[in-house]
Amino acid sequence: MHVVGPVCFDLVFSGLSAPPRPGTEVHAAYLGISPGGVANVAVALARLGLDVALSAVFADDAFGHYLWCSLLDEGVDLTYSVQVGGWCTPVTSSVAIAGEREMVTYDEVPPVAVGSLLPDGYRADAIVVSLAGADPQWLSGLHRYAPLVFADVAWDDELASSGLVEALAAVDVFMPNAAEAMACTRCDSLDEAAAKLASGGGLVVVKDGGAGSLAVEPGSGSATRAPAVAVEARDTTGAGDVFDAGFIYASLAGWPVAQRLRFANLCASESVKLIGGSFAAPCWRDLAAFWGSLDDLEMRRDFSFLDAVILNAPRRRDCRRSHPAMEPPDAVAPATYSRWAPFAMGPVRDRHSGAAGRLAHDDLHMSGKPSKYKCSHHLCLFLGGHHGP
Repeated sequence: MHVVGPVCFDLVFSGLSAPPRPGTEVHAAYLGISPGGVANVAVALARLGLDVALSAVFADDAFGHYLWCSLLDEGVDLTYSVQVGGWCTPVTSSVAIAGEREMVTYDEVPPVAVGSLLPDGYRADAIVVSLAGADPQWLSGLHRYAPLVFADVAWDDELASSGLVEALAAVDVFMPNAAEAMACTRCDSLDEAAAKLASGGGLVVVKDGGAGSLAVEPGSGSATRAPAVAVEARDTTGAGDVFDAGFIYASLAGWPVAQRLRFANLCASESVKLIGGSFAAPCWRDLAAFWGSLDDLEMRRDFSFLDAVILNAPRRRDCRRSHPAMEPPDAVAPATYSRWAPFAMGPVRDRHSGAAGRLAHDDLHMSGKPSKYKCSHHLCLFLGGHHGP
């Protein structure tokens, strides 16, 4: 599995009593820090047990170092990513309030096009791309690298005039949210928008928040729908990307479309229980806990496919959750590693054993050049926050 696109540094503020007003300051109860952008999808896929490679541009600054080390620690292969100087890491600040989020992003055009990072002759089972700003000619050639192309799109005020609908001819599965689907088609209803997008020739999967999700296959006059899994949502940042990862995993496993939607909804629902995007993505132990505690008979029938899947799911350390102290990874026992442990730019742990130092950092390569980023205690920036138990 190969993910291509921009990676950013996410700051997520949550637990606000009210949104900030001009000229005022409000305090957040919780702070989450994690890799964002397409890293949300890459980390979520890796946590489900897939071998994931990422093509992205990283800045040679403190935030870029953090992102690089965090993704290595999650088991994401960065062989086809590059690190560059003279450029700043994109940063997104997300404020989660009343079950939704508002975001502000600063980014500069990267000095290297991510489309140039895939070498000739490279092959993957599937490719995941962001259509935001993607070159149509590059998109049209992606099937040289993989038989399946999955695509999402970041929100853009110019979606309706971006030529996105025309670009869908190069995509096998397109996964917008409801607002994006209606914006890029100029349709007033979600069903009409999904049908119009599906006319481009690929499967269209639309994320509709608390209403669940739907899929429209090319040539089909109707949509397959799946309801959302009801949970108490703390932060929806990155939930759509985690949904994408769940749908991609289920698609590669060959499940029916209805099961793919249910599984993707479940993955997204698990992520909104916590603060942040990529580090809120569930591991199999989280999905097993859902299945083990599910007592609704109708839902047990709907999710009965999980029984065999969980039995054969890969085992790994706990995903990072919040930790009340800013400690380097060595100070946190591997068994308690969780989704939002405050992360030091310290030694990368082996994702199977939890042992530090298993990766030969001096031997890390990207594009044939030694990596500048050595994930060691020579540069420790303790970034993170506690967001409750």
